[in-house]
Amino acid sequence: MDLAYLWFWIVGFLFVGYFVLDGFDFGVGMSLPFLGKNDISRRQIINTIGPVWDLNETWVIVAGACLFAAFPEWYATLFSGFYLALLLILLALILRGVSFEYRHQRDSLRWKKGFDTMIVVGSAVPALLWGVAVANIVQGVPLDADHEFMGSLLTLLNPYGLLGGLTTLLLFFTHGVYFVALKTDGQVAADARRLAGRAGLVTIVVAAVFLVWTVGMAFAEGRDLALATTVMSAVAAVLLIASWISNARGREGWAFGFGAFTIVSAVLALWFALFPFVMPSTVDSATNSLTIENASSTDYTLTIMSWAALVFLPLVLLYQGWTYWIFRKRVSRSRIEKAAAAVH
Repeated sequence: MDLAYLWFWIVGFLFVGYFVLDGFDFGVGMSLPFLGKNDISRRQIINTIGPVWDLNETWVIVAGACLFAAFPEWYATLFSGFYLALLLILLALILRGVSFEYRHQRDSLRWKKGFDTMIVVGSAVPALLWGVAVANIVQGVPLDADHEFMGSLLTLLNPYGLLGGLTTLLLFFTHGVYFVALKTDGQVAADARRLAGRAGLVTIVVAAVFLVWTVGMAFAEGRDLALATTVMSAVAAVLLIASWISNARGREGWAFGFGAFTIVSAVLALWFALFPFVMPSTVDSATNSLTIENASSTDYTLTIMSWAALVFLPLVLLYQGWTYWIFRKRVSRSRIEKAAAAVH
């Protein structure tokens, strides 16, 4: 296999990992107004991702670095053309990270509510804008002969892009609520199961419309892997329904697992729909589009990157797996209450 094509799939794998892992982080953050009825319950919810949220975010850093090294033309066009959207994502992630670290620094209800609001906003904005960005990459954007983006942020806010953003927002929200149900006990866990049931139904409808639109677009534009896009979209739909059924039966682990593989399948469907482009142009697609071949680095660069990935990627996966194993237990309400009583 040509190394450029290999790295197209490696970059896809990294974004799959990011959307699965930081996706439930975003969902947990967005669930605070619905499940956090008091400070104890809000602490219980936040503590479910306390040990892992920053590790989950490193996936997007690695994905961005690999994109820069393996596909510099793609990176340049993406980060210049989507600059404002990506800047908003970055600012939201900064606000969210600061809030996790600072909300417990003062025993003031107003102080904590302020940072809780920042957590919600800092989770919802990336969940929405990542979907908008990826949907526009798959659909195509106006590029000139020099592969420069000729639009603005409003160009990205088209019907397909907005539907993609709403789909990721709902997928991540439901995925995060499944995680809260899995990792907590008592009233928070019970409320999370009920909320996941309601949110899951809306997510199924919206995601189905988006995936059908994606499949139709892939066939209409003659994308090489349109059939694979169809198959993977169907798999994503089945898994999403399975996650909702598992939650309804009180099987939190199965619901979260099916939800995770729903996101894997959905992102792969989009990656299949994109192939062999990395950024199609809606202006003279034949000459202005960025493809895997014309956007990639030299074979020498890709060879060095391949050896580095072969060594370090398994180590990263092992470390992340070990972290989740260490912090696998539920966050109990009684332990939060004892800690709060000890402080006072």
